[in-house]
Amino acid sequence: MTIDWCKHWWKPGFTLAFFTVGVPFWMIPYSKANLPDGLYGPGLVVVLAAAVVARAYSGKSFMRSVLVMGSAVPAAVMARVIVEVVQRPTSHNLWPFELVIAMLVGGAAAVAGALLGSLLLWTKRGR
Repeated sequence: MTIDWCKHWWKPGFTLAFFTVGVPFWMIPYSKANLPDGLYGPGLVVVLAAAVVARAYSGKSFMRSVLVMGSAVPAAVMARVIVEVVQRPTSHNLWPFELVIAMLVGGAAAVAGALLGSLLLWTKRGR
């Protein structure tokens, strides 16, 4: 059995980016968590790398690569919000702002990665 990566291109990159951004962010206590500082780190490098690979090797468009890989960061933040709101309902009364900040951070990393992937694709086609 072979895997058609053109069909399932987003799954490994998104999953890896989600957990490499999420796990360190989830380990920060709520009282010390600060956005966007809590998101900076190796996880964003993984988002960038996942966007490079998605753009260069999947055959998908620039925007699709950015939107899918960049959404791993807000998904990780939203997972934390959901868990903490279940535990303490008043803990995240500004969650929409948290989500917007995460979208900007994840989107910036994904745009940079997709640009690098487009450059790689362009040089690969130029040969």
